[in-house]
Amino acid sequence: MRLEIERGDLLKALSHVTSVVERRTTIPILSNVMLKASGSSLMFKATDLEREVSESVSAKVATPGTLTVPAHMLHDIVRKLPDGAEIEIKREADKERLTLTSGHSRFSLQTLSAEDFPDLAVGEIGHEFTIDGADLKRLIEKTRFAISTEETRYYLNGIYLHTAETGKTKTLRAVATDGHRLAQVELARPKGADGMPGVIVPRKTVHELARLLEDSSAKVKVGVSATKVRFEIGDVVLTSKLIDGTFPDYGRVIPHNNDKEMKVSNAAFMSAVDRVSTIASERGRAVKLNLAKDKLILSVNNPEGGSATEEIAVAYDAGPLEIGFNARYLLDIAGQLEGEEARFLLADPGSPTMVKDGGGEGALYVLMPMRV
Repeated sequence: MRLEIERGDLLKALSHVTSVVERRTTIPILSNVMLKASGSSLMFKATDLEREVSESVSAKVATPGTLTVPAHMLHDIVRKLPDGAEIEIKREADKERLTLTSGHSRFSLQTLSAEDFPDLAVGEIGHEFTIDGADLKRLIEKTRFAISTEETRYYLNGIYLHTAETGKTKTLRAVATDGHRLAQVELARPKGADGMPGVIVPRKTVHELARLLEDSSAKVKVGVSATKVRFEIGDVVLTSKLIDGTFPDYGRVIPHNNDKEMKVSNAAFMSAVDRVSTIASERGRAVKLNLAKDKLILSVNNPEGGSATEEIAVAYDAGPLEIGFNARYLLDIAGQLEGEEARFLLADPGSPTMVKDGGGEGALYVLMPMRV
């Protein structure tokens, strides 16, 4: 193998693929990234056996070849080279070391055979559709905070992506819940998604996808097979295993008869919750909401640290209500709202509360109350 490549192209591709490489693994080949030089491109591939990221970039290939090298070491070397540097990468056919040369710098890295590198084949793609990068980003960004980290209920360790119908509108919907709060966001169903089976995309894959979408507004091609999902974002392809389980019937926990409505400035509400929760104990973090006509009093009582109260103006004309919530959960949900106004639909101190975004109808959140 022998080729030349510009540092910026090499660094960008490596930063995309090495993020799935575990720093500590008992299988040496999984610490490596695969490089495949052919034609006028260099292809990178990395995996942790659950997820796989690959990307191709243009390079001046003199001699084609395939090999694997330590991923994080290669990434660190390239990161420390000067901007705009040209890098020569070569390995003699009879040697096990890869030589990387740039200016007066020269590095020699141990390689492993690419034949042993695992391939996360996606299998037969049953459904394929294209979605706007910004739309996909919104679906996952607005729901991923509610993904459960509890390993015993593994089927909640991801986002449930599925088709649904709201009224007469066909939608693509993302749902996540940890049993304490639930997030549901949907958008108009992309062409080709009809009949797609519901899939649970794992938490790690969701975070990786969010990272890849950060600096991309490109269209994303989504492919779903029986056990895997594939996202094509420009030159980057993310393939992942799906969580093999059944997502619970979340519709049963979404309240539909909550008749007490409170409207509040979201910024004012977040600031007030943040202030009063300063006094809360880390373990409890409970904040009490005391509602009366057009008035909300937020209070926290911590036997060890003291107490705090704050009153804010709201639009509310139902009967008095006292209800408690986990302060961090309240802030998590309020942080997802896009409009200036938050709408709380409440029933009683022991029933779930629904939170809607004054800025749009595509998202709803459910929060379980706490005893205070």
